[in-house]
Amino acid sequence: MSELTTIARPYAKAAFDFAIEANAIESWLEMLVFAAEVANDDTIKEYLSGGASVEQAQDIFLKVCDVQLDSNGQNLIKVMAENQRLLVLPQVVAQFRELKAEHEKTLSVDVTSAVELTAGQETTLCAALEKRLARKVKLNCKIDANVVSGLVIKAGDMVIDGSVRGKLSRLATIMQS
Repeated sequence: MSELTTIARPYAKAAFDFAIEANAIESWLEMLVFAAEVANDDTIKEYLSGGASVEQAQDIFLKVCDVQLDSNGQNLIKVMAENQRLLVLPQVVAQFRELKAEHEKTLSVDVTSAVELTAGQETTLCAALEKRLARKVKLNCKIDANVVSGLVIKAGDMVIDGSVRGKLSRLATIMQS
């Protein structure tokens, strides 16, 4: 998986840089998402993996994408086809989204709680996280009865476990050492 991420990174970076210059980040994201869906199609995957020539791969892929890609998007597909990298388009989309979030100074935060948070609690939590992380925060709230009480917050690599289950687990670890 990390190999695919490494392969996808330069394509995502080039597409993102071009999108910034053209002031078309959203339209580029839409094009890439569509192309990634095409690349994820089982028939296309089989065709691309089956030893199709570069010209055939480009032709089929561009015909399927048709008007969904502008001329610049088509050029990206041609370059990726020449380098036999069309199957990494889903990773290109993931990398592009990360670059977009970094550019916009936004962060998607997963919040897990035992019960549904009220609108006021979400607002307060969002404001506190925005202050701590110095970014615009979008909360993805979900309910998990196993949390027991409190919250588990995941923001990128950072995890804040304020749940009773987490506190009991830490207490048990301390008592065992």
